[in-house]
Amino acid sequence: MKPTSKYEKIQQIILGMKQPSYRYQQITTAIFQQRIGEYEQMKMLPKPLRDELIRELGHSVSSVTPVLEKQSAQVSKLLFAVAGGERVEAVRLSYKRGWESYCISSQCGCGFRCSFCATGTMGLKRHLTADEITDQLLNFHINGHALDSVSFMGMGEALANPYLFDALKILADPQLFGLGHRRITVSTIGILPGMIRLMEEYPQVNLTFSLHSPFDEQRSQLMPINDRFPLDEVMDALDHHIQRTGRKVYIAYILLRGTNDSIEHAEAVAALLRDRGQWEHLYHVNLIPYNSTDETVERYEQTDRNRVNAFVQMLKSKGINVTVRTQFGSDIGAACGQLYAEGKM
Repeated sequence: MKPTSKYEKIQQIILGMKQPSYRYQQITTAIFQQRIGEYEQMKMLPKPLRDELIRELGHSVSSVTPVLEKQSAQVSKLLFAVAGGERVEAVRLSYKRGWESYCISSQCGCGFRCSFCATGTMGLKRHLTADEITDQLLNFHINGHALDSVSFMGMGEALANPYLFDALKILADPQLFGLGHRRITVSTIGILPGMIRLMEEYPQVNLTFSLHSPFDEQRSQLMPINDRFPLDEVMDALDHHIQRTGRKVYIAYILLRGTNDSIEHAEAVAALLRDRGQWEHLYHVNLIPYNSTDETVERYEQTDRNRVNAFVQMLKSKGINVTVRTQFGSDIGAACGQLYAEGKM
């Protein structure tokens, strides 16, 4: 049975105690505007209601508890404790123009075992609930940070978690987080049923597809999911997504030295994205420098600058939109592919 979110439980408590319906707005205002993180501190509520909220939901508004924090230039990584003794990580990125962006987790661990990713070595412990997903963001908000944009690029495969869509509903609710759909990004390794549902229910949410190799056989070695959802089927779904929504699709491509960073790979990426119809200009490649980790069995290294530049120039010469992602947080294990929730951080 699907877990009930705390916001639904709060409404049930208010109804059960025959409290006026405006109490719910008082509570959401306390959380999201006054940044009050404990029910006992909501002094505008009658004490019996505060006591019942604490009895049903605990003292803290958040279901995740910060355990450790690491910081470096423009990056903060938080380790959260969640129910069952598990740990997850979330990352805050502060851009110089004043934008605050967040990378949050959707699962404890991940079961898809991409060969270059530290999180995949943990295996899947469990799905995070909608509250546990959104409370990572709520923790930053209550501590005074602006919520400008959020990406599901932390631990886990978001579209494999059935509670993702409940989390999106909470994030988009104007009475709660009030995030516009275009300020939310969901990243996937190519989970077709989830991609189709996202297109139908949240067509304006940004979609990022992790490619990492344009060659089927190699992609299956790097990312076993390719055997289940082959690249050509995923690309057809992305074409449909673009045609239906008119929105850009981002193609994430981690450059692994000597593995997928050759000119032949760049040519094949370009060939994959060209001749896909009148919408092909809405594909945008994000090249991501690899971030080394000691957790994976296979050892990979970061591509040198000259090979990155050559890859970029090849894509551009074929008319492909491409950006090299700025690298943040690798020194604190907070960069792409490095999240591995352990106590020592």
